[in-house]
Amino acid sequence: MSDTASDDRIVRQEHVTGGAPYYKKDFWSKENLKYLPAHYRMRKAARLINRLAGGRECTLLDVGCGPATLGTLLTPRIAYFGIDIAIRDPAPNLREVDFLETPIGFADRQFDFVVAQGVFEYVGEHQERKFAEVAELLADGGLFIASYVNFDHRARDIYWPYSNVQSLNDFRTSLATHFSVRKCVPTSHNWGHSEPRRKLISVPNMYLNVNLPIISRILAVEYFFICSRRT
Repeated sequence: MSDTASDDRIVRQEHVTGGAPYYKKDFWSKENLKYLPAHYRMRKAARLINRLAGGRECTLLDVGCGPATLGTLLTPRIAYFGIDIAIRDPAPNLREVDFLETPIGFADRQFDFVVAQGVFEYVGEHQERKFAEVAELLADGGLFIASYVNFDHRARDIYWPYSNVQSLNDFRTSLATHFSVRKCVPTSHNWGHSEPRRKLISVPNMYLNVNLPIISRILAVEYFFICSRRT
């Protein structure tokens, strides 16, 4: 899609720093509607979080929570909180805030899990600062789970609003300045650069949590990075 077409489709409020456009509430209030039903990556993230929680009582902050659909997929013992620039249905556990302009946080709480799905592709030059803010939010033993697109995919497709396109190695190097990366696993493998929709492909991928030599580098759609705070 051309830049002209992009401008025609949305009302864009830009902050241009280093040439990167940052989309604001008018854009995200519409974009977030795509995430009302639980899509593949969200369902796999919930499965991963529930397993890591192990049935214990814990707290979770969903950064860029959209319509807070993730909270409906978690076990009841996980207390869910979310922040987003465009909150559709206000609630005490949700906070509407532009976290590119305001530090990430929720009422001075610390969390057992901080999750950011499909967030860091949009943060441009703010990435390092946002990593540092997340690190401060983790309780002792807490985990940060972030997704990031594999821009080395064989059929690379870059969504036009992205402001932060980098290789997985560069993203991981940046993460490692603030976190210990415990595990990095593909969200899925697919010939096309999109999460699988056909059951024949999506079901096996839902349970596959390993890197496949050579194959993952060119067919992994996105990755989950599971991190703890550096000590």
